[in-house]
Amino acid sequence: MSHLATLDTSMKHRLPASALTMFDAKAEMKLSFEEIAKELGREEVAVAAMFYGQARASEEDIQKLSKVLGVDQSLLEQQLAGFPDRGRTIDMPPKEPLIYRLFEIVQNYGYAYKAVLNEKLGDGIMSAISFSTKVEKETDKDGNNWAVITLRGKWLPYSRF
Repeated sequence: MSHLATLDTSMKHRLPASALTMFDAKAEMKLSFEEIAKELGREEVAVAAMFYGQARASEEDIQKLSKVLGVDQSLLEQQLAGFPDRGRTIDMPPKEPLIYRLFEIVQNYGYAYKAVLNEKLGDGIMSAISFSTKVEKETDKDGNNWAVITLRGKWLPYSRF
């Protein structure tokens, strides 16, 4: 694969030690998140989130990561112990252009999403905990590539009290 995501060195101070370990091994093995995800039986966004310290790795994930990345399992167990410190990796508003565009989508369409979701599902919120997401690539008839991002969250109605 010619395009592999690597760790932006300016982020090192914001990330856990496991990020450096796993990104170095990923680069050395020349693996994509898609390839790693297939070995783990997980979605590639979930695996990437583990690399950035934004998602917790199970014992099974750690065993499989150790094998696919060629990293000592005890090191990964030590580095991935505990709970993720979510949300720490970016400034608000984000400065990285792609992340900023995702933020901009919510800025521009957030109330429209809210209105449509409320009409379809009632008064509540979409969970980011009982949640899954995936990224796909579509190519149209003219050869243009399109990013397709699916967000799937459990609907949590507000309680009446």
